[in-house]
Amino acid sequence: MLSASAGPAAAVPVVVLAAAVLHAVWNALAHRIQDKLVGFTLINLAYTACAVVLVVLNPVPAAGAWPYLIVSVVTEVTSQVLLLRAYQLGDFGQMYPIARGAAPLLVAVLSVTVLGQGLGAGELLGVLVISCGLLGLAFAKGIPGRAQLPALGAAAGTGVMIAAYTVLDGSGVRHAGTVGGYVAWLFLLQGPCLVLIVWLRRGRALFAGVGGSVVPLGIAGGVLSLTAYGLVVWAQSRGNLATIAALRETSIVIAALIATVVFRERLGRLRMTASATVLAGIAVLELARP
Repeated sequence: MLSASAGPAAAVPVVVLAAAVLHAVWNALAHRIQDKLVGFTLINLAYTACAVVLVVLNPVPAAGAWPYLIVSVVTEVTSQVLLLRAYQLGDFGQMYPIARGAAPLLVAVLSVTVLGQGLGAGELLGVLVISCGLLGLAFAKGIPGRAQLPALGAAAGTGVMIAAYTVLDGSGVRHAGTVGGYVAWLFLLQGPCLVLIVWLRRGRALFAGVGGSVVPLGIAGGVLSLTAYGLVVWAQSRGNLATIAALRETSIVIAALIATVVFRERLGRLRMTASATVLAGIAVLELARP
């Protein structure tokens, strides 16, 4: 794992964009597994196993980081439960952007009001442009009807949880003294929670009839999930939370492409325009960087 002091600040945008690609891919893998309970269970088992190794290889986070870690685990498990429900009820191309779309703006508000992190005019403009583009992607298929409200509620709730744990982890890692140790304990603590929740619901029948291709997909999803968030937490230890959150959610653009190419969901003119808006917002952010 990278240490909190490693790497120049200029690497932060590249690292976050790489994490965005990995995040979109692991979510696509999770959605591709027909039985979502099995898929999310395999993903959590995979990154829990990776976390055990990382816990051994990295220092224990400092005492000041543990309150953030514990609350973050609760919010991240809640976000997974909500995202799982959203994927059970809705299309990947719509649920993923709704879940991710509002988070950058919420993080920007929280980082300024709660953490006192300042945003320059150019950075604020970039965050707003990216947020508008992401919301455009979320609602490219129109406003959902009443029948879609449960899926919409689950996806929107996921977005709120994402904003919450982004701020928590952005603060917690700065108290931890170790990025690797913080990420390792975060995944080690949260991984078994969802597995237990699913096990209580499904029991021993959970893996009954699971095909041979499902297990590799789940394991790959878990490894990618841990890697993606590890990169984000490293970036949070060095950069501004609002701009990192905005860049991170460009995974929605990647997800839109995956939805079109892999899941054969229609891209459409509005979705293309929204994607271009996101890219314009990234350019504004980069130009605004000191």
